[in-house]
Amino acid sequence: MNNMNPRRAGISAIVVAIGIAIGIAGALALEAQQPPQVKRNVVLKKDMTLPDREGVMALVELPVGSSEGKHTHFAEVFAFVLEGTISLENEGMPTATLKAGDVFHILPGKVHNATNAGSVTAKLAAVFVAEKGKPLTTPVK
Repeated sequence: MNNMNPRRAGISAIVVAIGIAIGIAGALALEAQQPPQVKRNVVLKKDMTLPDREGVMALVELPVGSSEGKHTHFAEVFAFVLEGTISLENEGMPTATLKAGDVFHILPGKVHNATNAGSVTAKLAAVFVAEKGKPLTTPVK
């Protein structure tokens, strides 16, 4: 049998309900604080006839307000903006605003970062002439 009096049981139920509500609110707040995530999808990866090189093709999506974060590549990168607008920081060059139809090139080891500067998801097609066996992307602190 339950020896708890009804008043104490009611208070316990309220405390549990408040705890659950606070937990849900905290989870929702944490989720709301997460920046939109950049999506990268490698669509082709093949060895090249160039020694120790591989060709990699990728589709990249940057939701509104997202940023890749500063990074480098062990690759030359050739990219085409398919949709939307990005702001591109590229070491040694002025920041550029690029829109659908624009192209850009990133040299190996150059620190760069793309940010969605527009009002719709930005989509890019990128081709990497990469050093085989090296990570495709290396974050910079």
